[in-house]
Amino acid sequence: MSTQPVDSSELWAGFEALDAVAAADAPWEEPIPLTARRELPAFPTEVFPAWLGEYVRAVAEETQTPVDMAGSLALAVLGTAAGGRAVVHVRGRWREPTNVFVVVALPPGNRKSAVFNLMANPLYRCEALLVAQSAGRIVEAEITSKLAKEVADNAATKAARADADKRDQLVAEAIGLAQAAEAVTVPAKPRLLADDATPEVIASLLAEQGGRLSVMSAEGGIFDIIAGRYSGTPNMDVFLRGQAGDRLRVDRRGREEFIESPALTMGLTVQPSVLEDIGRIKGAGDRGLLARFFYSLPASLVGHRKILPDPIPDQVAATYEETLTALTMSLADWTDPAVLQLSPEAGDVLVAYEKRQEPRLRQRGGDLAHVGNWANKLGGATCRLAGLLHLAAHPTNGHTQPITADTMHAAVKLSDYFTGHALAVFDLMGADHTANRAHTVLELLRTQQWSEVSKRDLMVKLSRSEFPTVADLDPALNLLEDHGYIRCQPVLRTGGRGRPPSPRYLIHPQLSDPAI
Repeated sequence: MSTQPVDSSELWAGFEALDAVAAADAPWEEPIPLTARRELPAFPTEVFPAWLGEYVRAVAEETQTPVDMAGSLALAVLGTAAGGRAVVHVRGRWREPTNVFVVVALPPGNRKSAVFNLMANPLYRCEALLVAQSAGRIVEAEITSKLAKEVADNAATKAARADADKRDQLVAEAIGLAQAAEAVTVPAKPRLLADDATPEVIASLLAEQGGRLSVMSAEGGIFDIIAGRYSGTPNMDVFLRGQAGDRLRVDRRGREEFIESPALTMGLTVQPSVLEDIGRIKGAGDRGLLARFFYSLPASLVGHRKILPDPIPDQVAATYEETLTALTMSLADWTDPAVLQLSPEAGDVLVAYEKRQEPRLRQRGGDLAHVGNWANKLGGATCRLAGLLHLAAHPTNGHTQPITADTMHAAVKLSDYFTGHALAVFDLMGADHTANRAHTVLELLRTQQWSEVSKRDLMVKLSRSEFPTVADLDPALNLLEDHGYIRCQPVLRTGGRGRPPSPRYLIHPQLSDPAI
């Protein structure tokens, strides 16, 4: 009796088929939860006066973007208008300037540039208006300076040729004329905004503009520059001092200048990966750069957007531009800053907020202890927000009346919003990327309610910015399998050539239940 040899490949395929059946039939145990992601607070647009709140909501509707983006940029826009021109007198010798650093992070495809332009364009028009208004003064000063230098040069030439008995008198006259010519100052062309300029250029612009400037950008290139794209070493001094209002020394045109109270504002929209990069800038944490930003990390609306949203009403857009222009122009000529006073009731609200926050900073049990550098600045940051909200409510006469308790309550709401988002951002900066990606895959599985899925199917649905290759997906899948959310099925060998079958995963039945 003869026997046929057993094909080993067929034997293994049979074993793998049995394993797959056994895996499918095995009972599922309760999955081990992944570390919960933070629930992020919603942006409180109700803190804004009507002219600004209506516009912020209308921008978010027309662009189909999270309201957080327009709302956060609105604060940077207010800071551009008021920074360096108004301060909040808190108590005693404590004063807070009204410039702010704001950064909003959203993935690509979230129309960051569109929102940025809608919020910032009136500032560029204000800048052009300021340039037009100052043109006459600049020309007059230029001619005066030129003539004074010519007179001084002629006097010096005359003194050099004079006889000895007249030379001393003529030299003294020439010196006086030269000093007078040097004293003629030609104003710089007004500038409110800069883009991704180098720290040296920003410092020079600050000096030219009397210490007031705003860096606004729909990209995050400024962080590459801070990290040392051109110099090779991080250069953040102008940003640290410019946000805090600390005296800044600037070397330009062969002379040294001091800016007594610089006021630099920043309003940026970036990709989330840029926030991770910021955390890697040498010295950014220790020197306090990270602690100076208000962070917003809203959820993307991509995949849930209206195709035909409501446009921004013309009257809402016109009111926004008119009111922002009035605020900017009313403060533009202030040299000494307008001082905004707190009402006694507003002071009480601030004290209550500070008392609430203090225990959160404790090393044992305080939920803000690990971000102490950032959280320690919240008292002052809240006062800055209160100052901006006050000026938004009183765009032409804010310095004539005190900041109210209601305004301070609104500023506290904003501080609580930014605190929630800052905690998430600092988590991201020190992130466990595998856990973050596992959360993303888990959310996709819940949304799709599959019973099983292949790697190829997952890669089709997942964002390539977060999962550039299948290799980036593998650690996340391994973690989900370790936690009991999925089971990898054996890949059945079918022989032949061509692409091997994509690995498939069984999915825990709970993920098809929206209630879980």
